[in-house]
Amino acid sequence: MRKHKNKIIAGVVIAIVLAFVFWYGGDAPGLRGWTPEPQEDVTVVQNDEPIKEENKPHKQDGTPETYAEKIALAEKIAESTQSSAEETTSSPEIKQSNEEYSEEQGMVINEVTGKDQYRTDPVPEGKPVPIEPENAVITDKELTCTLSVRCDTILQNIGWLDSEKVDIVPKDGVIFAEQTVTFYEGESVFNVLVREMKRNKIHMEFENTPIYNSAYIEGIANLYEFDCGELSGWMYKVNDWFPNYGCSRYQLKAGDRIEWVFTCDLGNDVGGHYSARNGK
Repeated sequence: MRKHKNKIIAGVVIAIVLAFVFWYGGDAPGLRGWTPEPQEDVTVVQNDEPIKEENKPHKQDGTPETYAEKIALAEKIAESTQSSAEETTSSPEIKQSNEEYSEEQGMVINEVTGKDQYRTDPVPEGKPVPIEPENAVITDKELTCTLSVRCDTILQNIGWLDSEKVDIVPKDGVIFAEQTVTFYEGESVFNVLVREMKRNKIHMEFENTPIYNSAYIEGIANLYEFDCGELSGWMYKVNDWFPNYGCSRYQLKAGDRIEWVFTCDLGNDVGGHYSARNGK
């Protein structure tokens, strides 16, 4: 099995950045009771009313507005962090992406790019590989997992927050306290997030990004990407691991612990920068 040491290092850096720029999510099929349409912007809000354009939060000056601008920002940040990533990944304590393991689990890795068709790097050994939404088989078997949504980091960086948003940040940083929720066998992290936010009348907005076979989470509870600095946005982790692929591609198992967290520093302040590289 060919090794792609240099490619993996570079790929991991880009994956970290894209995890921020496109806070992974997904347009999962078979969503019970509500199936999002594949349009550019899809919004789930309180009372099921879409947000009107004039009422949507404004981006701060200098933050990317378009898909192309977000890609450009990702590449720019990746270049600036390449050297530090190489130093970090040289540590013997760090778990590298495992191509052989990923292929054994069903990932198809391109020998040239070292990634799958959706630009996803191999996962660390022992971690679940992505399952494409269109291939997911959802049954009627009910299972349970836990879900929480928090924005604690905003409280620690309140000076960076859009002044119009200060009053909507929960005093304890908890948007959705951790609780046990039901899901159906074969469903994804995305399925659960959408259903529980809708059920609890918590605003949520996402955008489909076919290039990653995923939708990225733009905002939850009216707190959006870039609201607390240009490196801010939503990330998710399952069982204390920040996956390097979209939440619609993460197929749940009974007992999984899902956490959605808001980062103000490209994941560094929530453990995502380290976790995304090392699978911890």
